[in-house]
Amino acid sequence: MENFGFVGLPNAGKSSLYNALTGGSALAAPYAFATTDPNVGIAKVFDERLDALAVMSSSKKVVQATVQFNDIGGLVAGASKGEGLGNKFLAGIREVDAIVFVLRAFRDEDVPGPQDPLEHLAVVETELTLADLETVEKQIDKRRKAARADRSLQPEVDAATAALEYLAEGVPLYRSSLSEDHRLILRPWFLLTNKPVLALANIDEEQLADVASVVAPIEEALGGVAPVFGVCVQLEAEAAQLDREDRAEMLDAFGLGEGVLPRFLQAAYHVLGLRTFLTTGEQESRAWTYKVGSTAPECAGKIHSDLQRGFIKAETIRWDELIELGSWANAKEVGKIRSEGKDYVVEDGDVLDIMFNV
Repeated sequence: MENFGFVGLPNAGKSSLYNALTGGSALAAPYAFATTDPNVGIAKVFDERLDALAVMSSSKKVVQATVQFNDIGGLVAGASKGEGLGNKFLAGIREVDAIVFVLRAFRDEDVPGPQDPLEHLAVVETELTLADLETVEKQIDKRRKAARADRSLQPEVDAATAALEYLAEGVPLYRSSLSEDHRLILRPWFLLTNKPVLALANIDEEQLADVASVVAPIEEALGGVAPVFGVCVQLEAEAAQLDREDRAEMLDAFGLGEGVLPRFLQAAYHVLGLRTFLTTGEQESRAWTYKVGSTAPECAGKIHSDLQRGFIKAETIRWDELIELGSWANAKEVGKIRSEGKDYVVEDGDVLDIMFNV
């Protein structure tokens, strides 16, 4: 399962964010290194499309898509040189597929640490970039020597050389103009800044009235390379302890509707290149996760390997078109159910019924 890692300074709110997403109870304490080992949790990706299909089908069970989050712990200045628990935390970041920067914007004199999210961003970006610079500098001479004997390694050397230029200037790779081809070649190097990123500004209740003014400087600093969300993490962590109806009532009282986290989760899901197809019926409506660009047989395999092995065809319709028609039977009757073969590339929001024979 693809996963995100929360990265930020101590007391930025990473453990509280973990609790808000999972309804869990990870230790969230106002001192550095309260988290020394990563908390790993699973968050449900709520999807109004799935809810609508479940109502249409009177489904007995509803199963949301999920994504994994790792609460890695707090980085400090000098982490790339081992300060704090830097080496341990940096190793944890290498294992995730994408990074969520958790940046403190809330004001609380009882919680130590800087309250400027741009200061948080500068520290974490610097440490990740320095760690990558050290990795590339250690490896590149070995690769250059190897490439003299094996010319097939030259593209890797070219990619590393291009990356080195940016890193030496203090530019993280996700903010650089490094080509997608070079970034793909360097993926096995597990560079920290060669991952997709999102940013979350942890705000207080007073800042809810003007989230845009908190978020705008972060968006500008990141140069548009990452979606940025302003979230009152403490408020949403408290709401996560309630059942769905009470949670919605609490968040709505603050003018937040269903809360910011569902939108954040959808964005996280998309940053990882994940999409959703749906199945629906009286017994169950379910959201299934697949990688963008997957074919119908590959998506069938997400349900069960037998469906991919014995794939014949996929009957499909867009979720909103199905809702409008009121039922699968109605859609079939008016000829709106399409029959797609092995080469069909599934689109986000497709409702599938797989025909197979094994």
